[in-house]
Amino acid sequence: MITASNVVLAAEPHAWGTLIAFIVGLVVVVGGLIWAVGMGIGVMRREPDRPEPEEQPHLPVTGAIEEISEVREPDEVHCDDGVRLMPYEIHRAGTRRKGDQHRERWAPGGSGAFGSGGPGRT
Repeated sequence: MITASNVVLAAEPHAWGTLIAFIVGLVVVVGGLIWAVGMGIGVMRREPDRPEPEEQPHLPVTGAIEEISEVREPDEVHCDDGVRLMPYEIHRAGTRRKGDQHRERWAPGGSGAFGSGGPGRT
């Protein structure tokens, strides 16, 4: 009992210091949060107004644009005669529309997944 009462008496002077440090820390955190909210409100006030419903984008009169799906093949660059190709001779895209638009399917019995153990496409 004597040891327990000595510990309480030894901790008593530091209790006020701990309580004051806690209160100061709490005031700093609350003050920082209030400052951050005030700054956020100021930033929001400087932003432009939201667009009105009539300013929103609308669908064209013809309706929604449909998705186009086509089979493409690589646009090979050949230099058979050893003459350098000029920039205007190269197409913009690296692919071109394939003449046969029939989609290639996997061969029967082949899963097409790498490492599946199957023979793959033959």
